[in-house]
Amino acid sequence: MGTPKNQSVQKAFALLRSFQGPDEWVSNAELSRRAHLSKAAAHRLMKTLEEIGAVVRDTRGAYRPGLVLASLSRNIAIGDLVRLASEAALADLAAHLRGIVHLGVLEDGMVTYVARVGTSTRVDVPSQVGARLEPYCSALGKALLSGLSDERLDDYLREGELVAMTPQTVTDRRKLFSQIKDIRYNGYSIDDREAYQTICCVGVPIYDPGGQIIAALSMADTSDNMSAAWRNEVSSALRATAAQISRKVYPSYATQ
Repeated sequence: MGTPKNQSVQKAFALLRSFQGPDEWVSNAELSRRAHLSKAAAHRLMKTLEEIGAVVRDTRGAYRPGLVLASLSRNIAIGDLVRLASEAALADLAAHLRGIVHLGVLEDGMVTYVARVGTSTRVDVPSQVGARLEPYCSALGKALLSGLSDERLDDYLREGELVAMTPQTVTDRRKLFSQIKDIRYNGYSIDDREAYQTICCVGVPIYDPGGQIIAALSMADTSDNMSAAWRNEVSSALRATAAQISRKVYPSYATQ
């Protein structure tokens, strides 16, 4: 007989995951809506979370994450957690697509490559684990940028100069903003020779149970080989693997 689940703990974590950022103040009503809980149940749990310092409350009754959460997560790298949970899935994906697959996260406005799996006889990809690159010119980066709110995305695009890495790099802010909005709708991103002149990549986000993007996957191929049919096959395989990784990272939600 399996160990019974503690529903209160699960509901408390659902509330904590409902925050979309460390600086966001959210009302109890909105948190209950996001976590799919009654207002009364959310109120009781938020009072307990406030008492232990997991959240703080302002004079209006809105909540935000507290210092306890920051101290607990200080030494935990999301990239390492996702990489460890996805090693087998990435190996299977790379073998299926017969190419190089990347896993990356967004850190301080830059893409950090946390995994590179597979080999390819078709294209030489000059990527390496631990490298940090600007996100606007890669499929991996654009998939990650699609998880930002419109306000945060606009702030990112205005922060610095968008340098052209190749003649195909999109450096027009309005065009890039529109492109990333399309990624949210289509579910995948494209880098058509924008980072390297001979390489085309397809990328997809990896979501948490609340719909927030925690990482992204991409597959690299030659620009000549990336036909529309192959792009659709690659994006479908990437999305299936992204969902598999999400279930591995959040196993308790996979069975609900």
